[in-house]
Amino acid sequence: MTGVYLDYNASALVRPEVQAAMVEALADNGNPSAVHAAGRRARARVETARARLANLVGADAQSVIFSSGGTESNAQAIASALAAGFDRLIVCASEHPCVAEAAMASGKPVKVLPVDSQGVIDLGKLSELLRGPGKPVVAIHHANNESGVIEPIREAAILVREAGGWLHVDAIQSAGKIPVSMGALKPDTLTLSAHKLGGPQGVGALVLGDGRSAVSIVRGAGQERGLRAGTENVPGIHGFGVAADCAARDLPLAEAHRAWRDAAEAAVEAAGATIIGKGAPRLPNTLFLSVADWDSPQALIVLDLDGIMVSAGSACSSGKTKPSRTIVAMGRMDLATGGVRVSGGWGTTQDDWSRFAEAWTRAYKAHRGRQSARVKETA
Repeated sequence: MTGVYLDYNASALVRPEVQAAMVEALADNGNPSAVHAAGRRARARVETARARLANLVGADAQSVIFSSGGTESNAQAIASALAAGFDRLIVCASEHPCVAEAAMASGKPVKVLPVDSQGVIDLGKLSELLRGPGKPVVAIHHANNESGVIEPIREAAILVREAGGWLHVDAIQSAGKIPVSMGALKPDTLTLSAHKLGGPQGVGALVLGDGRSAVSIVRGAGQERGLRAGTENVPGIHGFGVAADCAARDLPLAEAHRAWRDAAEAAVEAAGATIIGKGAPRLPNTLFLSVADWDSPQALIVLDLDGIMVSAGSACSSGKTKPSRTIVAMGRMDLATGGVRVSGGWGTTQDDWSRFAEAWTRAYKAHRGRQSARVKETA
């Protein structure tokens, strides 16, 4: 890949070890439900990957259920909680849309758990919402996909457990970047995605906490112990397992991004950017910045032409800029359409971060210059 790729929170580059493992599995692609030798080898790859995912998050291997991706696993977590008799939902205001939309589509009452100006959940408000009638399902992501802000999951888990609720944690962004432990966080369910770890797209997993069970939302045959029908994506699952092993191995190296990120952050902040979530604990690989006078789609085009690949904190649809869900939840509507997310990963270097900071600073200065010229022309 040419240019500077700093969009790992959207999709990490596939690790070389994963590519090699998947080629091997594709060349020997038996059905894991078959009893012949090729089928047994496929089954072994699936179960080895299950153990590798369990090791990454400190879980029992039999608690891991593979799926088509994080979106499906998040939906399965919510459906499983509702099937267990929980009857209302509390969803973090900055939660990923796949969780928020699954909650809204459930037909159950949904309350929004607010975040503060840094994007951190309000534990006092959570306590208040938990006191309502019924049995609550609470959905809080471990780390925000845009800002990288890390939520106080353990503290939330204590409150949810005291209220007799079910806590679902989307750990798709945090796994592989900071330690993620079922024992430390105490969720009832937790979700993971292969392509955030340097694995392939289209593979995810739901991890069940102690005493929790799941229901199938994809029905058919009895794969995944009857919890997810459909022939398993063996090459993808095998790649997922290898990516999990690599992520666990490289976890100490992930912290190196913090100093690189902080240097880039200081440069763009000095040039006029506001850093979203700066005052909160954040993933070491993530920088989310915004300005009020330069919409993110325009910024992304300019940066891409300069060889810098990053994402917007907002999505562009039909020529209109959609406000960032995260920035809106934090109460900064003035910045909601100008977000730019920068996220590194296993293949990122210090120079990549420096090149981004230089490119953004140069581009923003040019943008401000054009704005000033227009003002003078109309004066």
